[in-house]
Amino acid sequence: MTFERKSSYDKADLIKSGNSELFGHDGPPLPSDLMLMLDRIIEMKEDGGNFGKGYVEAELDINPDLWFFKCHFKNDPVMPGCLGLDAMWQLVGFYLGWIGGKGKGRALGVGEVKFKGQILPINKKVTYKIHFKRVINRKLIMGIGDGEVFVDGKLIYEASDLKVGLFKDTSEF
Repeated sequence: MTFERKSSYDKADLIKSGNSELFGHDGPPLPSDLMLMLDRIIEMKEDGGNFGKGYVEAELDINPDLWFFKCHFKNDPVMPGCLGLDAMWQLVGFYLGWIGGKGKGRALGVGEVKFKGQILPINKKVTYKIHFKRVINRKLIMGIGDGEVFVDGKLIYEASDLKVGLFKDTSEF
């Protein structure tokens, strides 16, 4: 299977990733179905970002029918902050596959997360931005970056030192 490296990806591409059809059987898949927190990647590059070591920007369309609004919380619907954090980890793992990394992606941690706002059913679009600080692509494959989450253009979350690694064997993880 030959992977076509592009600078942007639509929802169909992201679904292919979740089915291990984008990076191949040994590449890192995105989560599938309800846990995929992205609708499209609008920009991906190996340089750029705040540190000049890579940049990813992606979006999620918000509508009141999203599954988490029905249960978090009843009569006070809000997107769980952990899902925004997970979306940023998803993007770091996707980037590692995009640069040719093989293995299963696993979140390894985050330095600090600051919440300054919320995502509600009345909002329209979430934008995620990852600024890579370091990318290791040797025997160890790991990405470290800072992330930002915007809702309708307003910065609402910041995360420092998002870490994701790729592992060929996760049975002992």
